[in-house]
Amino acid sequence: MAEYLLIIVSAIFVNNIVLAQFLGVCPFMGVSNKLSTATGMSGAVCFVITLATVVTYLINKYFLVPLGLTFLQTIAFILVIAALVQIVEIVLKKISPSLYQALGIFLPLITTNCAVLGVAINVVTKEFTFGDAAHMLNLGEATVYALATSLGYGLAMVLFAGMREQLAQSDVPESFKGLPIAFITVGIMAMAFLGFSGIV
Repeated sequence: MAEYLLIIVSAIFVNNIVLAQFLGVCPFMGVSNKLSTATGMSGAVCFVITLATVVTYLINKYFLVPLGLTFLQTIAFILVIAALVQIVEIVLKKISPSLYQALGIFLPLITTNCAVLGVAINVVTKEFTFGDAAHMLNLGEATVYALATSLGYGLAMVLFAGMREQLAQSDVPESFKGLPIAFITVGIMAMAFLGFSGIV
């Protein structure tokens, strides 16, 4: 249980995927103009990262590793993620048109979000340290890590969107308006999240 708590705290705050690992920065900057779009994108990213990580973990463990095809991980994972996003889009359109309307515009953006691929690759290649021992994640830990990482991504995006809405109403110098002040704000957010590094 303690290991799962460590994974959650570490993935959300200490090693935040966008503020510490700099993955998924493009959609993070592009979709965070409004709180509503940031919330929608966060929900879609959370769903797809978790689902894609579970599927790619199983494919890697039961197909790529036994056949000695681990050199195909990146290509296989990209194909799986693209296929999953398309399947999710089709299923949502049939089963829940309202949810499809809410997430539909964000789903194609997720296909090219490097955070999804980054989490999938981290889970199967990176050794995680708990106490004195380092080991690869099992399926349960991988799922918790993926969910916590996507929640960390969503938290950072929603906080940043709220700040950008406030900045739009503020008296910012002309040369800093738009992306310059946004990048400065992200830098300050990253430094604030760095304060959590002493927890784990």
